[in-house]
Amino acid sequence: MSDTDLGLLGEPAPAKLNLALHVRGKRPDGRHDIETIFAFCIDGDRLEVCASDVLSLTIDGPFAAQLEGGHDNLVIRATLALANAAGVEAHAELRLIKRLPVASGIGGGSADAAATLRLLTRLWRINPDHAATVAPTLGSDVPACLLSMTARGRGAGDQLYLEDARIAGSPVLLVNPRISLSTAQVFANWDGIDRGPLGSWCEGRNDLEAAATGLVPEIREVLDLLEAQPGAKLARMSGSGATCFALFRDEATRDCAAAAVPDHWWHLATTIR
Repeated sequence: MSDTDLGLLGEPAPAKLNLALHVRGKRPDGRHDIETIFAFCIDGDRLEVCASDVLSLTIDGPFAAQLEGGHDNLVIRATLALANAAGVEAHAELRLIKRLPVASGIGGGSADAAATLRLLTRLWRINPDHAATVAPTLGSDVPACLLSMTARGRGAGDQLYLEDARIAGSPVLLVNPRISLSTAQVFANWDGIDRGPLGSWCEGRNDLEAAATGLVPEIREVLDLLEAQPGAKLARMSGSGATCFALFRDEATRDCAAAAVPDHWWHLATTIR
């Protein structure tokens, strides 16, 4: 990237976890009413930007090959939507470092869009309210990712209430069998049964797990591996899958579990923000 007076700005796009996810029904607009607890990791993708006379996007990182940089990319969509809302030119030289697997239930694309909104708010020196207005138009998880704090989500997941889940700093291991999974497909496979409201996240569940496992049986293998690890306090699928996670009592047991993950699966040993 070229040097500018503002210099290079960077912003993390933290991996999102659904500590629990209860599906309560289908909405008239085709989306689903859910109750969930969002949490975020200290690691994830990363966005960088500097000022430019044009709009451009470069994608690097381990999962760059799975994405295109055209107008369907959520980073570009977020840029154009924010510029339109703020009444500014959509000019920026953007770089996405894609470290999280695509379509994996940990909010990669939503987190990237949210990081773009935060970054460009700084670069363009515009009112942050524009980002909050634009976020829900980009996806149900984008408002939560814009916040990137532990929160309870209701409605389509975009009605947010800050929550102290008392897990900040907890060691966590994310594992994905390197299989992309369509959120729309998983919701289409949901059995339609409302199993009740979400109280405490640790006593909750993920109502999409059965639907996702029906499409990707390897999810059950991932959960079995995580549940069998010494020091694992809780293992669950995140979002619509196929990524699963386990919370551990300490970093040492988490790292031992990470060493047990097969080489052909993706994993990330990290910490809850």
